[in-house]
Amino acid sequence: MNLLESADIKPVTLKDVKANPKVDELIKGANEVMKAIGFTEHGHRHAGIVSSITRYIMEGVEMNQRQIELGMIAAYMHDIGNVVNRINHPMTGAGITFTLLNEMGMPPEELAPILGAIGNHEELKGTPVSVMSAALIIADKSDVHFSRVQNPILETYDIHDRVNYAVQRSRVELDAASKSVALELEIDTSVASVMEYFEIFLSRMVMCRQAAKTFGYVFKLDVNGRNLD
Repeated sequence: MNLLESADIKPVTLKDVKANPKVDELIKGANEVMKAIGFTEHGHRHAGIVSSITRYIMEGVEMNQRQIELGMIAAYMHDIGNVVNRINHPMTGAGITFTLLNEMGMPPEELAPILGAIGNHEELKGTPVSVMSAALIIADKSDVHFSRVQNPILETYDIHDRVNYAVQRSRVELDAASKSVALELEIDTSVASVMEYFEIFLSRMVMCRQAAKTFGYVFKLDVNGRNLD
């Protein structure tokens, strides 16, 4: 019998996860680590945006409501492993996520796809292993925006800071008719060039292409109104 068929067990929701004080503090701590080593924001803002985009994609490809809820949970917790170290944070994060969600009563058949999505969201060692995983990858790599820059000193920006700071608008658009998912960016080229964007994000865009293929779509990139397929 599926554990969720018991009347005494209620499914874990994203609302429950957000209300968990352990999750809250660990996400805060993860961002503090990222800030200390000079990375862009990886806290609650990023978690919330990635969760929302993941939902948008999964709804667009008509996944069922429980799968969408699990995808949103995976997306919200995907970077929690940064609380330990940036290196291998997907693996660390999957372990932390298992402990937390298991404590909250999530059954193993729901934990499994969440752990796979979190453990495979980075381009160096990960690969899209499911629709949930693919949606999370695209959502994560699409969050490029000036509001992510945590360094307050403009003169000391590295290329990652400059590129994020240059992006004034980023939006993911899913088109069911053409089976395409597009990342639309508005970049202030006086701050960073389009070539600089590709210098640091090319491998991420390649991973987004792979992810889109997982659910039968084509990934497109639009910068300042120009399609860069």
